[in-house]
Amino acid sequence: MGAKRTVFFISDGTAITAEALGHSLIAQFPSVSFRQVRLPFVDNESACHEAVVSINEASDRDGAAAIVINTIVDRELGQIIASGKGEVLDLFGTFLAPLEETLGMRHEPSVGQAHGLTNFDKYEGRMDATNYAMTHDDGISVDFRESDLILVGVSRCGKTPTCLYMALHFGVKAANYPLTPEDLDEMRLPPFLRRYKYKLVGLDIEPERLSQIRETRRPGSRYASLRQCRQEVEAAQSLLRMEGVPMFKTTHASIEEISSRVLLQLGLQREMF
Repeated sequence: MGAKRTVFFISDGTAITAEALGHSLIAQFPSVSFRQVRLPFVDNESACHEAVVSINEASDRDGAAAIVINTIVDRELGQIIASGKGEVLDLFGTFLAPLEETLGMRHEPSVGQAHGLTNFDKYEGRMDATNYAMTHDDGISVDFRESDLILVGVSRCGKTPTCLYMALHFGVKAANYPLTPEDLDEMRLPPFLRRYKYKLVGLDIEPERLSQIRETRRPGSRYASLRQCRQEVEAAQSLLRMEGVPMFKTTHASIEEISSRVLLQLGLQREMF
């Protein structure tokens, strides 16, 4: 690993936006070892000055300016952050002015609005979708009438976290069903899935990775053996191809990427909350 740098994600709200955008930026420099520091709720002068102290200390320790991903809305507070020794990437400052010009109006500063509870209907929709994902996880319920989509695949291929992510971030009612040994032996989708084939998306995974994941859950078991994982993965691939169910690899994909591909595949256009 090459250079080491400290990167700060600073916001007057949760810092989720700063961290998400910041991660996308620093991921483009894999040879740099980044020490990541998240500073949420930096929404007053005192907090800003404390942040500057941390930024300066990190810059001195690294022997190079700390990188600061800043999404503070208030310009005066942003100027305090900019007074430190860090290299500040002011995301709002960069993009608000052009957007104001395009829209022909000034923005109305609202701290933390991106992730605040400003729309109760949308919030309730997310919670409802999350509850749905939990009650329709891993074949607990196979009543899929209200589902927006159904993920299928072998056990431990990433179905549950992907469903929960889509529920929390997009309000999607995502169910999932693990293909059982009986399903794979019969090489046929069960009737309760077949009637909703238009909602199905398969998740595929390399057997070696599947074995590693299962080993942490049931060490030394037949369930986790590479031979068993290969048999299940190959059978699942054959079954889903035969049934015409689209599949996506999860081996090296994040849940964010998987979710985006699944929603695109099914034509589900949802606003991210």
